[in-house]
Amino acid sequence: MEKNFKRTTITSALPYANGPVHIGHLAGVYVPADIYARYLRLKGWPVIFVGGSDEHGVPVTIRARKEGISVQAVVDRYHKLIKDSFEQFGISFDVYSRTTSPTHHKLASDFFRKLYDEGKLTERVSEQFYDEATGHFLTDRNIRGECPRCHHADAYGDQCEHCGATLSPEELINPYNAETGNPLVRKATKHWYLPLDKDQPWLERWILEEHKEWRPNVYGQCKSWLDGGLRPRAVTRDLDWGIPVPVEGAEGKVLYVWFDAPIGYISNTKELCDQRPELGSWETWWKDPETRLVHFIGKDNIVFHCIVFPAMLRAHGGYILPDNVPSNEFLNLEGNKISTSKNYAVWLHEYLRELPDRQDELRYVLTANAPETKDNDFTWADYQARCNNELVAVYGNFVNRALQLTQKYYEGTVPEPAELTDYDRETLLAVSEAKGKLEQLLDGFKFREAQKEAMNLARIGNKYIADSEPWKVIKTDPERVRTVIYVSLQITANLAIAFQCFLPFSSERLRQMLALDTLSWADLGSTSILPVGKRLPKPSLLFSKIDDSVIEAQMKKLEDTIKANEEAEYKAPALKDTISYDDFQRLDLRVGTVLACERVPKMKKLLKFTIADGLKNRTIVSGISQWYEPDALVGKQVLFVANLAPREFKNGLVSEGMLLSAENYDGSVSLTTTERPVKPGSQVS
Repeated sequence: MEKNFKRTTITSALPYANGPVHIGHLAGVYVPADIYARYLRLKGWPVIFVGGSDEHGVPVTIRARKEGISVQAVVDRYHKLIKDSFEQFGISFDVYSRTTSPTHHKLASDFFRKLYDEGKLTERVSEQFYDEATGHFLTDRNIRGECPRCHHADAYGDQCEHCGATLSPEELINPYNAETGNPLVRKATKHWYLPLDKDQPWLERWILEEHKEWRPNVYGQCKSWLDGGLRPRAVTRDLDWGIPVPVEGAEGKVLYVWFDAPIGYISNTKELCDQRPELGSWETWWKDPETRLVHFIGKDNIVFHCIVFPAMLRAHGGYILPDNVPSNEFLNLEGNKISTSKNYAVWLHEYLRELPDRQDELRYVLTANAPETKDNDFTWADYQARCNNELVAVYGNFVNRALQLTQKYYEGTVPEPAELTDYDRETLLAVSEAKGKLEQLLDGFKFREAQKEAMNLARIGNKYIADSEPWKVIKTDPERVRTVIYVSLQITANLAIAFQCFLPFSSERLRQMLALDTLSWADLGSTSILPVGKRLPKPSLLFSKIDDSVIEAQMKKLEDTIKANEEAEYKAPALKDTISYDDFQRLDLRVGTVLACERVPKMKKLLKFTIADGLKNRTIVSGISQWYEPDALVGKQVLFVANLAPREFKNGLVSEGMLLSAENYDGSVSLTTTERPVKPGSQVS
């Protein structure tokens, strides 16, 4: 922490209230923000942690129309779901409010009006895409059309996900409304813009020269935008849901969601300070130069928080600018992109329901795999391995050993140590040195490495107690065991403090097992946290193993989601050229009974069928071996083309016909069969 800062305002990106929160959000924003807030509180620093729901914008209006309910009903539902999920997961917001609150509406409206009155905004008339049938202007993401690069039929107005090209709606061929399918026209409309081009000089100095300590991904993305030249950005839009533009003649226009959402940090702080007068004025947390402002966001919000929002704050005047913006990259799921629209995610509220009382396990794994410098991957196999092999086998195992031996040998009382050996002193020195390492990593927003350092304390404890073997030494040198248990208990107390910002639930349980009133960062590294003679209650296990059945159920859930998406996205192939009835009559389609079926050696895809066709037995070869076991097909009645010219394969095998089958949406193949048994050779008509 910089010495010239007296307090810290921490913000985390406001999630859209059009759906629940998933593990990508947690790993990218909320877990690291919570770790940092808890760390500062442990150190005794004045800090507020501000969160809230973003309840404006097009996504919520789309969901409302799909469900046939009011927009307010949508945001009310998801605001509660998200807020409750965060609380249950231990995200320790000091305030979690919403952008539909009266406080926010007034503050955001006043913010815009000040910029407008002082001539800080520019007015411009432009043509934008408009759906005449619905009477709505559309956002880039809600416009689709043919990609001008790869000619994919369903490119978005801002990007083609098929070829990856960055686009603008004007480039699309035959653009249409993604929601309704209606064609679009261009219509003139007036809006107000933030002239970012005029902010370019000071932003270059402020970011590129004064904040080289920012994460490379943040600094690099900002530099790329600045190198490309900043352009004016609209702060209003045509929409019937949002904060009305407080200007005469702006009926039907609202503040653009990207403009009003970050002001939500400020309005939420005002609500907090109004409720808790001991925190002082909200302006102290946003305008005092001795306040440090830190934004936790995902990489898709870097530009807004590093360039656009600072430009808004500076244009308004009086506000501090962010000191750091520790943005993370994206978290993938089982090697695939998390997709909210396709329901391909691990949703927080479902995790809390399906794996109750395992908040810390997920927090630990998400931090261990935090996408701090590059995209990373969450897998259920890794989740199980880290829980069982690290939380249970390392951390939990050491704590359980230390506390159970205390109960066994000393009736739960902290023993007085005998003379320390060199090994004891070396171990305690390693414990005391952990504090400095942890502080350096946490102050540098390196939470993944910091958690690893905390786990190293448990490894030190495990090695110490395993090397010392008190269960053996108790028979020959009970004085030595007193020292071993005393040292082990001090390590245990240090673990409760070191893990408190990472694993708050298990740290709280451990605090109770150690009969400590509080956990303080000032005590970390101390070798006498637990005084001699202190009586400890009977302990319980900190962690329990994750069974295979739990992982299998979660994998099955993801597989079912993928299958459902594939089915939903499947489009039947286009019809082939029309044929005459006479052409069809030339095909001789018949029913045959499978007498025998076997795999063809050295030809993995092929099955060799012996078919009874009512006249003779014939051989038909079909490339469906990956979909069927040969023995399971014997006795089946199948449809085949009887008058197809024979085909000879390289191995001399001759196929005398073709089996009829259907290719499913996922590429799998299903043989066509009869509903009831018929005589072999029966014709299909």
